[in-house]
Amino acid sequence: MPDSAQHDLGPDPTLLLVDDDEVFLKRLARAMEKRGFAVETAGSVAAGKVLARARPPAYAVIDLRLEDGNGLDVVETLREVREDARIVVLTGYGAIATAVAAVKIGATDYLSKPADANEVIRALLANPEDPLPEPPENPMSADRVRWEHIQRVYEQCDRNVSETARRLSMHRRTLQRILAKRSPR
Repeated sequence: MPDSAQHDLGPDPTLLLVDDDEVFLKRLARAMEKRGFAVETAGSVAAGKVLARARPPAYAVIDLRLEDGNGLDVVETLREVREDARIVVLTGYGAIATAVAAVKIGATDYLSKPADANEVIRALLANPEDPLPEPPENPMSADRVRWEHIQRVYEQCDRNVSETARRLSMHRRTLQRILAKRSPR
């Protein structure tokens, strides 16, 4: 049975993908097309807003952090032109406050990267009355979550070790040792 037969996309299978990671964007677009979606892609907030206004999709998957701004701006634009759109916000920087903000302005769900096409489809097509999904089989370890947080703050500080250490209340040398290591599993 082909993938698209497994999912009821309704009469309008249009999907907008907005992500500045070109490799991820192309891979997810191919996977979603195989599952029956009519996919359009954008690599920036500006391009995402233009496509959302020009051809409002029934579904959208939008990265939170884009080079030219915040993906929540695309969510707001899409909500203005199509209230019934099902929107999933994807990000490598998972934070509860951001998830709450995304849902408040109209996102249907919020997923942390890396998310595969099946997780995205489950989030896009989920019925709000359904019970919560089972917890993941292999969640990130506490060490990995800590490492991801440090990396996020480091990037927000434009890779300035001293500023990152100050914001994390951490000794600069300790931070340098952590940054020099590979990410934990």
